Amino acid sequence: MTEQFPTDFNMIVDKARELKKPIRVVIAGAECENILLGAFDAQESGFVYPILVGNHKRIWDILEQYGLKDREFDFHPISRDTNSVQYAIDMIQAGEADVLMRGNTQTRDFLLPVLNKSNRLLDGEGLMTHVVLVKIPDCEKILAISDPTILVRPSIEQRKEVIKNMVRALKLIGVEKPNIAILSLVEKPSFHMKDTVEAQTLVLHQQEEHFADCNLVGPIPYDLIVSKEAARLKKYDCEYCGEFDGIVAPDLMSGNLMIKILEMNSRANSCGVIVGAKIPIAITSRSDSKEQAYLSLAACAVMAQMDRYKK
Repeated sequence: MTEQFPTDFNMIVDKARELKKPIRVVIAGAECENILLGAFDAQESGFVYPILVGNHKRIWDILEQYGLKDREFDFHPISRDTNSVQYAIDMIQAGEADVLMRGNTQTRDFLLPVLNKSNRLLDGEGLMTHVVLVKIPDCEKILAISDPTILVRPSIEQRKEVIKNMVRALKLIGVEKPNIAILSLVEKPSFHMKDTVEAQTLVLHQQEEHFADCNLVGPIPYDLIVSKEAARLKKYDCEYCGEFDGIVAPDLMSGNLMIKILEMNSRANSCGVIVGAKIPIAITSRSDSKEQAYLSLAACAVMAQMDRYKK
């Protein structure tokens, strides 16, 4: 294949460093060590200006501990009664920040204001979905996985939006026509397994409607997604085996588990963004490394410079 595709995160970081000016990132609940350190590393790389929202003492203790209190940043200490996420969104709405980042907040507490229709963050008529970019050791490409955070048991129509947002994210990092796999336990549809029938339906809809600019395959199990040799041994005829760019999970549990296992047991590196909003939103686990926070901000910086996110 002649198409250029990201084989690691360096391409994304290099694009972020090409920004003419840093993006203003407001961190909701900035009293989170790894996320704070990742943001200041991104500042040092030249593509982020940090805006810290949260508990004054806890944030200041981290800044003092790591010798960061003399760096350039905006600091908005808030009381316990103030919702840090809503405060950060209000700053976005007022034009005082470009990108939202999750800090020391529970996933539910972060998503409720983000998804609240009154905050008008949704871009168009689709859905916001979480896309995680993963680099697995010994795998040739970066792999996108979605949705591990927002949609618990997505319908067929919702999974179409997952696919659209995944394609959107992959295009923003340089993959022109992604190969997308709809994950299942087996490769043949069975009425005993609802997700396999839904996967087949999605592929048929793609053939009829072409709702996303991608090559879509499913149902297909994980081994066939990542291995040409597995496809050969199983006599599964698909040219994209071993060359998929994205995996659409059947539900939140399977997507989240897959990412956690890859990160914790396979030394995979990753970064997460919410796609489908009017602004890029960086979201990582509070247990992720500072490098993962840094990479999520790099991905958001690349997205922020694209025409669709410009005011």
